[in-house]
Amino acid sequence: MKKLLDLFCGAGGAGKGYMDAGFEVTGVDINPQPDYPATFIQGDAISYLAAHGHEYDAIHASPPCQASSALTKGTNKGKEYLNLIPATRALLKLHDVPTIIENVQGSDLRRDLTLCGEMFGLGVLRHRYFELDGWGALPLAHKPHRGRVAGYRHGEWFDGPYFAVYGEGGGKGSIAQWQEAMGMPWTNNRKSIAEAIPPAYTRFIGGQLMNHLDSIDMINELRSAA
Repeated sequence: MKKLLDLFCGAGGAGKGYMDAGFEVTGVDINPQPDYPATFIQGDAISYLAAHGHEYDAIHASPPCQASSALTKGTNKGKEYLNLIPATRALLKLHDVPTIIENVQGSDLRRDLTLCGEMFGLGVLRHRYFELDGWGALPLAHKPHRGRVAGYRHGEWFDGPYFAVYGEGGGKGSIAQWQEAMGMPWTNNRKSIAEAIPPAYTRFIGGQLMNHLDSIDMINELRSAA
């Protein structure tokens, strides 16, 4: 089974998608993640990558998004957040395997792939950028949104097919509604769900990544037999 390293893994939104695509996943995060659905190692993601990245067939990294998120910038003015994208990118380039970096709109990632919940029929929009190195993935067409994100705006309630999976109040939905909207039934930690990406995103990416790795194996076998 192909081994994938899931850095800054959180509760495993990305990791679960790769598991569904057929990978053996190991997640690394500096904070305890008792709900992580695969093998979990608590520790510094950058340090683990430097020491153990060569042990994996592919690497995914989701550096903390607070330095780039418009939501964080708007609600925590004056607070400084460390941007770990440059260090993560530099270290990933030292590994001769396919890599993926994921982050929010507003981050300085290349937009090799942009995914949205509507592409997968989810109850969230959650646009995310993916920067791919050492391989490429076919994109999905961005579907028109079906309506608004449900919740209060300036004291007025608006209905809509999507939930705002972040923060508190404003009619943002129950934990059960967030779990269903994101496709994350294994954790009921609101903060963990809010910080995750839907597994559907990496299930889509992981399927193409697995095909890429299988193709490389086939080419190497043919070369060996020649």
